[in-house]
Amino acid sequence: MAYCELHYFSKALGKQTAATVLLPEGEGKAGPFPVLYLLHGLSDDHTIWHRRTSIERYVADLPLIVVMPDGGRGFYTNAVEGFAYETAIIEDLIGYIDRMLPTRAERQGRCIGGLSMGGYGALKLALRHPERFCSAVSHSGALAFGHGSGPENRHQSPEFVRILGPDPAGGPNDLYALAENIDRKNLPALRIDCGVEDFLIDDNRAFIAHLSRLGIAHEYEEFPGKHEWGYWDEHVREALAFHRRALGI
Repeated sequence: MAYCELHYFSKALGKQTAATVLLPEGEGKAGPFPVLYLLHGLSDDHTIWHRRTSIERYVADLPLIVVMPDGGRGFYTNAVEGFAYETAIIEDLIGYIDRMLPTRAERQGRCIGGLSMGGYGALKLALRHPERFCSAVSHSGALAFGHGSGPENRHQSPEFVRILGPDPAGGPNDLYALAENIDRKNLPALRIDCGVEDFLIDDNRAFIAHLSRLGIAHEYEEFPGKHEWGYWDEHVREALAFHRRALGI
């Protein structure tokens, strides 16, 4: 793989931002390639997946571009007060990547995944923009964010009130409402996993129960493990296999 650190101007953010990019290289790898957008968690940045996991080694033989953007602490959401991270990903970054790299610039050529805040973000962006992604994976996702329940929501925190507003349940950042309202004909393939010792396990189980009540197809697995990098490094490999089936590679 070729490793790139991309620095670019995001109109939605009104500032320079960055992404780490892995590119296929070698004989017979001329593209166009599908793209995996891989999102980080609340306390991290665009470098973290590459630093803390073996993602480059896992995709080394795949005809796949991996783009790992910086999402700040914005939950990949257009904040009520603050940065428009959703638009920054959906419009600015995807547009830039499709213009500059040999991508399959279509729904069937894009997938998205992430951990914790990024797990929430991956599902939210896929359910909000199903015309963009054929599959989405959440690892240890903060899936109650925007729904009005769950210890990680902490709506009393001024930081999260600025992102979500005072009453986010049922709105555009509520995964439960997005799942209820999505056109099933455009539903991306969904996979969710969580460690049984993770502090977000109850929120993941609750959202899975919601998907099941709605009759929405999904994969869900629980594994031993906590909210930590050893878990994510191991289980991103199952995510890659899931995305490959959706992408047809």
